[in-house]
Amino acid sequence: MSVVKNPFRLDGRVAWVTGSSRGLGRIIAETLAAAGAKVVVNCVSSQEAGQAVVAGIRASGGEAMLVTGDVMDEGEVNRMASEIEARFGHVDVVVANATPFQPMKKLEDYTWEDHQSMVDAFIKSPFLLAKRLIPRMKERQSGRIINITSEVFHAGVPEFSAYVAAKGGQIGWSRSMANELAPHGITVNTVAPGWIPVERHDDVPEKTKASYLSTIPIGRWGKPSDIAHAVSFFAADESSFLTGQTLIVNGGRTLW
Repeated sequence: MSVVKNPFRLDGRVAWVTGSSRGLGRIIAETLAAAGAKVVVNCVSSQEAGQAVVAGIRASGGEAMLVTGDVMDEGEVNRMASEIEARFGHVDVVVANATPFQPMKKLEDYTWEDHQSMVDAFIKSPFLLAKRLIPRMKERQSGRIINITSEVFHAGVPEFSAYVAAKGGQIGWSRSMANELAPHGITVNTVAPGWIPVERHDDVPEKTKASYLSTIPIGRWGKPSDIAHAVSFFAADESSFLTGQTLIVNGGRTLW
């Protein structure tokens, strides 16, 4: 785990980050830990990678635990939540970051199964997490739900309709939840990254990367830490008067 500078303190908070054994999720987990949170690292199958993230956080003086399970399965979500509560008492912050393979196809080549897989990942999973965790958050009159969406909804990326539609649904669900949960001290916000190259993009052709980079007004690639710091802000007390918001972190590619 690298040393992360973080201006937002989360001392004593418990943060569950789904899909956090690698990529953006790993950096988000490490950044929240550096801010003082007790972090729950979550993966489905890559237990060795997940344990490595936990070990890195602990080596840097933080607290962390690993839970393994599918956040698209209600029984698994409930089991993992119970394991977290047995160890840390409750969950203050949940970051829905887990993502499956995202097929890019022309409309006529998509199947409904392609769409369903995206809906399950980006709408069903946040719903299941919130359904399980919200009752305890309401009891404490405090909570943070942070959904990782994507710039693709705002850009209307072609030949990506299943993913774009599900991300739009995730944003809509988050906005509705923000209004519903605000009276209970629970905020619901979304962070929408641009393309942030991580391990799974190692095989992307350099020409493709250069083409995307040329469209970023700020003129540089986004870093995983750019996303992690946005998440930290929404998790912290400093954002307590913000809910129902989408923070697009993409160097100005999409301006609303």
